[in-house]
Amino acid sequence: MAEPLAAHTTLRVGGPATEFVEAADEDALVAAVADADRRGTPVLVLGGGSNLLVSDDGFDGRVVAVRTTGTAVDADDCGGGLVRVAAGETWDPFVARAVASGWVGVEALSGIPGSVGATPIQNVGAYGQEVSQTLARVRCWDRRDGAHRTFAAADCGFGYRTSRFKEEPGRFVVLEVTFQLRRGDLSAPVAYAELARVLGVATGERSPLGAVRDAVLSLRRGKGMVLEATDHDTWSAGSFFTNPVLAPDRVPDGAPAWPQPDGRVKTSAAWLIDHAGFGKGHGTGQARLSTKHPLAITNRGEATAADLLALAREVQDGVRRAYGIELINEPVLVGCRL
Repeated sequence: MAEPLAAHTTLRVGGPATEFVEAADEDALVAAVADADRRGTPVLVLGGGSNLLVSDDGFDGRVVAVRTTGTAVDADDCGGGLVRVAAGETWDPFVARAVASGWVGVEALSGIPGSVGATPIQNVGAYGQEVSQTLARVRCWDRRDGAHRTFAAADCGFGYRTSRFKEEPGRFVVLEVTFQLRRGDLSAPVAYAELARVLGVATGERSPLGAVRDAVLSLRRGKGMVLEATDHDTWSAGSFFTNPVLAPDRVPDGAPAWPQPDGRVKTSAAWLIDHAGFGKGHGTGQARLSTKHPLAITNRGEATAADLLALAREVQDGVRRAYGIELINEPVLVGCRL
């Protein structure tokens, strides 16, 4: 019987998969993907489903759900250690364990949904931290070459919400991620101004690990960015659009501007959306912007993928008309496009 993918995504939309396989260990994961590749069957590798919008028609192929588990510490001393995490582990429990264990460097990434294996693909980041800052290596199955490969962080092509894995979509199946985390009671330097204000420290100062995690979770809940089954503001894929990175003269007057190493400037997609006339809660049907944050497109309970895409296009077109800036979707679109 076809498996409805709405049951496996945080947006809670998506039609059926022709085949649905749950892989509980690495061998099963590689075998499920490699077998489909030999047969010429399309493959969708599914993690936590938090960064995915699947069409109402579903997926005509094999969906392989990554359910691998396990965390191992290769070295742990006063200076830090290498922590190996299976791709199927859920991200936030890993962050909670890191904080409780005194592993520094991922505390500001608390509350992000999804699996560990998905984090290097788009170089997950929030509140001044990115996965690339602590990632040591990524072990993968290379579908093109039919071989296991391991990439050091320097070879992963990390950038703002991107990596070599995202730039070559479908080629690599992440099997395990290794982080290099130092030991300590205090966080990495707090790089995000809003978080620093909540913690009562200056930007660049440190705070207790637990305090940073608690503050980030509070901030995310206030924006509807922590999953709650009864809160439709969290029935989303998080931020639906990435923050545009532009030439300095293209940033609208009054918009936030964060200088980048290449001379360009990153601005706020949420600011652009709001100032283009799409405030919190915008929409009239089952697909609406979150009432807590204009950057999240949400399912109010009975939305379809088509409903969500229509709202995304409305917002995208409005920002283009107002500012001449093209917003780029952050979630992966399966069987549909903007």
